[in-house]
Amino acid sequence: MPLLLDTKVSELNKVGKAMSSRLKRLGIETVRDLIFYYPFRYDDFSYQAKIKELEPGAVVTVAGQIELIESKRSPRKRKIITEALLTDDTGTVKIIWFNQPWIGKTLKAGDNLMVSGKVSGDLFNIYFSSPNYEKMTQERTNTGGLVPVYPLTEGLTQKQIRFLIRSVIPAVESLPDYLPAGIISNEKLWSLGRALREVHFPASAANLRSARYRLGFDELFLLQLWSQLNKKQLKQERAPAVSFFPEETKRFVSQLPFALTADQKKAAWEIIKDLDRGQPMNRLLEGDVGSGKTLVALLAMYNAALGGWQSALMAPTEILAGQHYKNIAKLMEPWGINVGLLTRTQKLFNGEKLAKREFLKRCREGGLAIIIGTHALIQKEVEFKNLALVVIDEQHRFGVEQRKALKQKAKGQVPHFLSLTATPIPRSLSLIVYGDLDLSIIREMPAGRKEIITKVVAPANRQAAYEFIAGQIAAGRQVFVICPLIDPSDKLGVRSVKEEFEKLDKQIFPHLAVGLLHGKLPSEEKERVLGDFAANRLKLLVATSVVEVGIDIPNATVMMIEGAERFGLAQLHQFRGRVGRSGFQSYCFLFSDILDPLVLERLNYLAVCHDGFVLANKDLELRGAGNVFGAEQSGFLNAFKIADLGDLGLIAAAKKAAEDLLRPAGDLADYPLLQNQLKSLKFSGHLE
Repeated sequence: MPLLLDTKVSELNKVGKAMSSRLKRLGIETVRDLIFYYPFRYDDFSYQAKIKELEPGAVVTVAGQIELIESKRSPRKRKIITEALLTDDTGTVKIIWFNQPWIGKTLKAGDNLMVSGKVSGDLFNIYFSSPNYEKMTQERTNTGGLVPVYPLTEGLTQKQIRFLIRSVIPAVESLPDYLPAGIISNEKLWSLGRALREVHFPASAANLRSARYRLGFDELFLLQLWSQLNKKQLKQERAPAVSFFPEETKRFVSQLPFALTADQKKAAWEIIKDLDRGQPMNRLLEGDVGSGKTLVALLAMYNAALGGWQSALMAPTEILAGQHYKNIAKLMEPWGINVGLLTRTQKLFNGEKLAKREFLKRCREGGLAIIIGTHALIQKEVEFKNLALVVIDEQHRFGVEQRKALKQKAKGQVPHFLSLTATPIPRSLSLIVYGDLDLSIIREMPAGRKEIITKVVAPANRQAAYEFIAGQIAAGRQVFVICPLIDPSDKLGVRSVKEEFEKLDKQIFPHLAVGLLHGKLPSEEKERVLGDFAANRLKLLVATSVVEVGIDIPNATVMMIEGAERFGLAQLHQFRGRVGRSGFQSYCFLFSDILDPLVLERLNYLAVCHDGFVLANKDLELRGAGNVFGAEQSGFLNAFKIADLGDLGLIAAAKKAAEDLLRPAGDLADYPLLQNQLKSLKFSGHLE
């Protein structure tokens, strides 16, 4: 049977039903999937030595002949131990394998073997313990050189997946190179086939670098290409032309209890200009926690309302939607702008409760100018009279289809789209992640905000921290406690939210109301706990990273983070931003039982730096892109299996290549292979 890219792995030699099921758990169903299943690291077994040169601790490859091999059962644990003597022309070394009985059946005396691994023992007794091995008659896959290490699932071994990929790698010859020849030449890229062969089984470190560069370039280039095409297509659509009302806007701003920052004014003007163009705005408003993004969005919604248009603001939780409604309704009341709230449990109109049918009627007939809600806004029964502006708060919490559904609520025209994020993103990542969005940034914080005092707390000072927290609660304040895990874990040795809740609730603060919040709780329970905390019925909230964004408790003044070393700087900064949202002095305490100097240096960096953009760049430098976004926000990273998002040169090259390719014709009509590749990736909506 010919080996085709679309051949099912279940049809391959030595792949039974069980293995096929395990591969499916990894997303591998076809030969193509196997070929594009990249290693996440490599064992370097390139150093080859003679047996007499072996030293304890060395990672090395040796070749020799099996002189003796036998398997026996250990007297205590009854495990199978296989021992062999390997000989070359300089000496003999012992090899031990534990609980791998098949080795004694597949290897025999006289076999020529290559062995790679770490040398164990001491100068008087050296041996290999469970090393990689393969017969010299085979093509090297597990020994010698750089050996790939793949993500696995239960029931699969590295040897199995290497064997499968080695067996299908010839299929890359039938894989068309979708990149135009001009780009391959200009960027000095390897062919796709060669890059794929070498990324799995590199002949050298230099070859691996070239392979990864080509494949990383492809990922970045394709996403840039898609972003620019998406942006170009959007500009051809029509959107409502929302006029700017300068005098009314000035009066509104003059009545605010605070002055707008220069960044807020600039961002608002960028958005207002977009709204009046008659082309759909697709803009991201990016700013630190507490920088005033919602007010900027409100200025746009206010102008839309003055022009007779409707705006929808969608938030990820009922609590956050309720907070937005309360604040926006209060600001809009003096100007006669009708504001509504639609969630699973609430239907409010200018502070009054409405029956759902009546609420939907007012929305449909245009009696509501600003409609704030949760996912309830995208229910089929919700209709708008003239929706012009869609604002998505904490945009990474919503899927592409959810955002698309809300945008489709506008009749006839495409609504303007404003996305908000409280995660400062390094400029290099913004070019990739938000390539199809225009970007507005708020860096300034409103005047009068007190800087959050941040301390790294040594284990010896834990009791003092508890006493300080008790003092804050006695003064009427509230406290967040963040833990990295939901359930206890002996392996990781870090605090879980359930353990910490029990300790704080029963031992440390038994006289106080303590709440528990994590992602496995039912939605109704989450909303109840958040509601109790917002109403000050709970004094401490012990939670996982679910509180990273989307909850505003001005009365909370202490953020206590357990296992702080397990979070990126940007994510820690997001947690810190949950406090300091009032005139009270606020505090952030970082707890870590790991005394490694590098860990403490990183945490102390957070203690002295309060600029989210600086911290995001530091995170990118130290720990990679995933730690800039945190677990809740790293979904877009799935688009990048191999690209190095810290390689600014590669990002710039991919962006320029995409721009140059589209500049003459503006489409991919002359590049059908590239067009097909782009379609196969199934990008949909921007990948925030």
